[in-house]
Amino acid sequence: MLPIAGSGPSERADAARNRQKILQAAARIVATRGVEYLALDEVAAEAGVGVGTVYRRYSDRGALAQALLDAQEREFQASFLSGPPPLGPGAPARERIRAFLHAYVDRLETQGKLLMVAETETPWARFVTGAYRLHHNHLVSLITEAEPGADAHFRADALLAPLAAAQYGYQRENGMSVERIKAGFDQLVN
Repeated sequence: MLPIAGSGPSERADAARNRQKILQAAARIVATRGVEYLALDEVAAEAGVGVGTVYRRYSDRGALAQALLDAQEREFQASFLSGPPPLGPGAPARERIRAFLHAYVDRLETQGKLLMVAETETPWARFVTGAYRLHHNHLVSLITEAEPGADAHFRADALLAPLAAAQYGYQRENGMSVERIKAGFDQLVN
């Protein structure tokens, strides 16, 4: 099969098999023992591959966590880019911002521990992903539509900051309910 222009090199069959083994092993570890047991050497042993194979593909636990979250991130992106309103197109901008923030909170509730590993393994990890840039750009677009002339870039960062997984985890550990956190975002948006 010929490569598609601009698609980058194709993955060798053995590399693709190893990637699947690694991701399946990592998912099993997270499901059976918890995120705190996600270690590259443990994943290698569980997958039946060498530690070097894991490290060549995933430089740290954060990169592996990002890979484990990839399918859910793609679903989330599809929901706000092309899903039904109010999260998707077709609703007023402020309603879409509110729906985005609520959907993000729901995601943190179910995937927060894994997101925390993905976001905190290195100092800038959260900000250098394509996912963060897309979330930011999406909010910039909606904020600009809702309030022309606002500093939409700053506001997008300000809305995304409390959605850091560590911040969310801290709030939940200290008794804040999901409903209270969503209500707080509603106050910020209105």
